[in-house]
Amino acid sequence: MKGKTKQIQRNFRVAMLAFGAFFLIVLFNNFVDLYDRRQLDSGPTQSGEFGEVAKYTPLLERELRSVGLEEHTVLLAAVMHQESKGKGGDPMQSSESAGMAPNSIQDPQLSIKYGVKHFQRAVARGNEKNVDFPTIVQAYNMGLGYIDFIAERGGRHSEELAKQFSMIQVNKNPETYNCGGDKSNFRYPYCYGDFSYSTKVADHMERIGFTQAVNAGVETQESSF
Repeated sequence: MKGKTKQIQRNFRVAMLAFGAFFLIVLFNNFVDLYDRRQLDSGPTQSGEFGEVAKYTPLLERELRSVGLEEHTVLLAAVMHQESKGKGGDPMQSSESAGMAPNSIQDPQLSIKYGVKHFQRAVARGNEKNVDFPTIVQAYNMGLGYIDFIAERGGRHSEELAKQFSMIQVNKNPETYNCGGDKSNFRYPYCYGDFSYSTKVADHMERIGFTQAVNAGVETQESSF
């Protein structure tokens, strides 16, 4: 009888060990799956066209999360790609928005910090003025005054309105905003900012999404703001 009891106890321990091992395997597999999906969702991959930007995606997400805007990580990655393709010491080109001369910042982490602050201000102003999201994106390039300009003209961004705003700034300071005197520049004579900025960022977002989906082997859908 005593031997039978010991056998039952041994069988119970073996069963518990087997269950524990099975539980750990399931938990590990779920963790790996969650990590893989998070990597896919968080930004571009570190290869191909967006490789330089991809290495900054975790930092972008962390800074955005600190201000409650982490859902815009891919957008800010697209902004970075438009600004610098992820190269240089100021990949977000945020020196001017921080009140400094262009390219004063030479620390990518500081550049991202100020870039996110600039974007946060644009989002807050855009929400306050009830403008569409492409206006907010365009304001990253043209400044927060663009949001006020659009709010007074129906609240919806267009390249034609961006040209009008650009020309107002050019007329205020023609010696500075002259496209370097290059009349073949696509922006000329609208040499303040880039009137096509919002469109270009949206295109980058679409291609980032396509790249992610191809790497994951899934179908893609057209993305937009």
